[in-house]
Amino acid sequence: MAEAASHSPIPPEAIQEDDVRTLTRADLAEALHRRTGVARGEAAKLVEMVLDEIFEAIVSRDDVKLSSFGAFHVRAKRERQGRNPKTGEEAKITARLVVTFRPSNVLRARVNNGADDAQGNDGVNVGDGEAPGLPAYGTARGEETARANASVAR
Repeated sequence: MAEAASHSPIPPEAIQEDDVRTLTRADLAEALHRRTGVARGEAAKLVEMVLDEIFEAIVSRDDVKLSSFGAFHVRAKRERQGRNPKTGEEAKITARLVVTFRPSNVLRARVNNGADDAQGNDGVNVGDGEAPGLPAYGTARGEETARANASVAR
């Protein structure tokens, strides 16, 4: 079997484990406090309110779409037959709901071309080499739809 080529512009060896950090609710509240001047306690309440709204929408099986960020979807998975990888024994996997996240083209571009976007590129050139031969798309609504349609066709 041929090894899959990496489509990331950043070689895997360049990504260090210490480069990864976790953004917490407290970090969000602190950023809100610093940027708006809202009291820390009030900022924490606002972060909780926003997260509660997102949480309740997902629990209600509504899609949550955050422009230039991404979308959360609730999908129903059917019951299916699985296999225990250690023993090879067959096992029934029950039907369930799962939450998926699909990042926006703007978020994908910023993750893959972070240095460019940090300087104000704003994700205008979304072509990230994900699919060789496909044209690069910008972030205009029509182009974003064309990009989404092209990825579905793959």
